[in-house]
Amino acid sequence: MRLFSSYRVVFASKNGATGVELDLEFSADGVPILMHDETVDRTTNGSGPLSQMRLSELGKLDAAAKHRLMETFAGEKIPTLEEAVEECIKLQLTIYFDVKGHPDEAAAALKELYKKHPVLYNSSIVCSFEPKVIYRMRQSDPEVVTALTHRPWSLSRLGDGAPRFSSLWKHHWMTVMDMALDWAHHHVLWKFCGISAFLIQKNCVSPDYAQYWAQRGVEVVAWTVNTKAEKDYYQELLQVNYITDSLVEDCEPHY
Repeated sequence: MRLFSSYRVVFASKNGATGVELDLEFSADGVPILMHDETVDRTTNGSGPLSQMRLSELGKLDAAAKHRLMETFAGEKIPTLEEAVEECIKLQLTIYFDVKGHPDEAAAALKELYKKHPVLYNSSIVCSFEPKVIYRMRQSDPEVVTALTHRPWSLSRLGDGAPRFSSLWKHHWMTVMDMALDWAHHHVLWKFCGISAFLIQKNCVSPDYAQYWAQRGVEVVAWTVNTKAEKDYYQELLQVNYITDSLVEDCEPHY
């Protein structure tokens, strides 16, 4: 389940979640925090690039200001990575550390976190769209469980399928790069990075696809699965884990 607030971690646990996804980013003064975007505009009552805001400034924002359950979580603060992890450990939740970038900084921060909380070696996984992040993490600490995250055509198209670039030339070039990246993920990068799981957009997951990775000793995790029918399909028929935005109700589909 995707979360960025410490209180919502507790909320997820009470609703039956066995794990949570924590989006790792950094404040301007280098503090690891939880934030999905590069700016605070979409999810808070603030505005501006995350890279230009110190932790003290971020602490003044309401992290639930634009959430659909804003009344329930009004006044929530953006937690530090340390705060969120301690809460997850207390609740015995599996953690998916979703690292957006900053491979060197992220590897260093997570290495320290694992050293401080050794229980994480058996209860968490570091994942990223960027192979370099996973490579750096494995270099920093080979004992950490890692995963690659992938969505076909992510370089040339947005999540809803719309072209990412208005330039026809650039669109075609990035389409070629998408095909190369997809091939690399399935034939080279997974082994080179030493992953244990592959987080893939839900529409790609089929019985044959799950079997493909099972033969390689890699677990498949589908995202983002937001309806009861989908959850039953992935969990009962395909027997793969999934990431969802809600455990108790159907949400808008995420592609």
